[in-house]
Amino acid sequence: MKTIVLILLLFVGYSTTGVVKAQNVMDGLYPKEHVPNRKPIPFAYIREADVMWAKKIWRIVDLREKMNLPLYYPITQMDDRYSLIDLLLYGIKYEGLTAYSNKDDEFKIALTPEQVEINMGAVNDTSQVKNADTGQWEEKIIGGDIRSDEIKQILLKEIWFFDRNYSRMDVRIIGLCPIREFEKSDSNGDSQITKSQVFWIYYPEARDLFASHEVFNPKNDAQRRTFDDIFLKRYFGSYIVKESNVYSNRRIEDYTAGMDAMMESERIKNSIFTMEQDMWEF
Repeated sequence: MKTIVLILLLFVGYSTTGVVKAQNVMDGLYPKEHVPNRKPIPFAYIREADVMWAKKIWRIVDLREKMNLPLYYPITQMDDRYSLIDLLLYGIKYEGLTAYSNKDDEFKIALTPEQVEINMGAVNDTSQVKNADTGQWEEKIIGGDIRSDEIKQILLKEIWFFDRNYSRMDVRIIGLCPIREFEKSDSNGDSQITKSQVFWIYYPEARDLFASHEVFNPKNDAQRRTFDDIFLKRYFGSYIVKESNVYSNRRIEDYTAGMDAMMESERIKNSIFTMEQDMWEF
């Protein structure tokens, strides 16, 4: 009897020791406290009377570009890091972040988390499956999953403006919209690449979430940026696809294509730079 009790005590002791070891394991030199508790830097106050010029711009951030890869990876969460789309989905589901309809970019119609999942492709589908017992083809319902890797681009809506109080050209991001790229079968069964806007996020509302999550820094693991740093300091590559205009804010692709579209994008970018120079008084 004493032998049995001794064996049980030794087993409990080893089990407890194993639990304590697991709790004390730390994958790093120190517990990370700075970024999780970080708050976004407030924007400077802007008076309407100080804004001498402003222009709305829409631009595409292609997540497949080398400079933008930290926003695309990791595909699944690792080391307390999220990809941009996974962080947005987490914020919508658990942090109360509001997603808006993809019908326009005016942030008027709020979406539920279930509607967001449907827009991400998480819908049930039916497929013909052969029954091994009867040999008959039967319909089987297949559940859809959210595939974060299908988000290949981000559409940014921003306002460039010249503030005479600070005598500088500045920019404010108003919103961002993930663009899903996936294969879709047509009536003939042929697959084709389809793009669709998923939802809009009002950027000022998302800044608290962005400021408390880090982005991978390929040069230094101890000095990682946050998502808010990436957007605030413009650490991303992009190209302009639309500017506010009299033609119902039509896109560049609506009136030109190919090399002409690239040149038009550059023309809009250069016009903003030129406007800043013209605003200076000597």
